[in-house]
Amino acid sequence: MSIVKHTDKRSGITYVYESESYWDKEKKQPRSKRTLIGKIDEATGEIIPTGKSGKKKEAVSSTQESGTPPEAITDQVELLAQKDAQISSLKEENRRLLKEKQEMLEALEVLLKKWS
Repeated sequence: MSIVKHTDKRSGITYVYESESYWDKEKKQPRSKRTLIGKIDEATGEIIPTGKSGKKKEAVSSTQESGTPPEAITDQVELLAQKDAQISSLKEENRRLLKEKQEMLEALEVLLKKWS
């Protein structure tokens, strides 16, 4: 296995991949499989993990380093709970409205059949 650095020309970000070479029996050619490790921080030159595991670690470490007070975190959790409740109520209202719409369409179909 080897480490490969690739720079995205559009964004200028350098990504770091772990590359593993293998032999493709069907095409009879060497191939490589790349797995994203992270991206390079331009200021420090360190590799910043990306992807599912990298984002979680980054978010946790930034919260701990910034010294966010527990009250602020509690407020954020409460705000998220309120938003979840609002989303649930809106979904329920959407279901109700869709049901009403379907009933109205069925009633219109019955009326159209009577007039035809």
